[in-house]
Amino acid sequence: MSRIILRTENLMKTYGSYGSFVNALHRVNVGIEERSFTAIVGPSGSGKSTLLHMMGGIDNPSGGAVYVYPQNEKDPPVNLYALNRNRLAKFRGQNFGFVFQNYALLPVLTAWENVMIPSVYSDGEFDEKFALSLFEQLGIADRRDHLPSEMSGGEQQRVAVIRAMISRPRILFADEPTGNLDRKNGEELVELLKRMKEEQNCTVVMVTHDRDAAAVADTVISMVDGQVVSVKSN
Repeated sequence: MSRIILRTENLMKTYGSYGSFVNALHRVNVGIEERSFTAIVGPSGSGKSTLLHMMGGIDNPSGGAVYVYPQNEKDPPVNLYALNRNRLAKFRGQNFGFVFQNYALLPVLTAWENVMIPSVYSDGEFDEKFALSLFEQLGIADRRDHLPSEMSGGEQQRVAVIRAMISRPRILFADEPTGNLDRKNGEELVELLKRMKEEQNCTVVMVTHDRDAAAVADTVISMVDGQVVSVKSN
């Protein structure tokens, strides 16, 4: 039986003011299996990105909890939103990696310097050997000293994946990572995320509107109007 690495419990997110409110998430209960590839799908406004941000500790929920289970099975799960701001940031840096649709690369830094950023913010040691191996695995070793403006969209997204993987995260979150890519590069990126899961033994959680991309995942969570309507295995 697969082990759960992350679980949400009655997760809620409400937006609004002046008496008008929208439930972006309404009592969401999902479990993410360790070393799995999970896709979250649904129409625009269904709450899929909101759910990913809550699971990744990026945005505070209005109610409910997110539990992350430690590598040592004897230790109790960590309730993300019971941590104070500093401890949450540290936990996130030690356990999570993030890949976004817009790449989020700093334009004045080279690809190599962008990949160094997580180590700078976490005061950790930058593993140059591991970084170089990732650049080589992803086929962009010759682009290390290039600025984002000197790289294609597919190359920039690969740099973003390397930056997310450099701290060897237990969970890699990807929010519409193929949204700005053409179909060929999008397919290659999804296969790349799958490869990272297998080669680096991490768990991947990806939000996507692309059903073909979701078909690569082990599990597909479908959402409508802030609620999970189905969880299916591929």
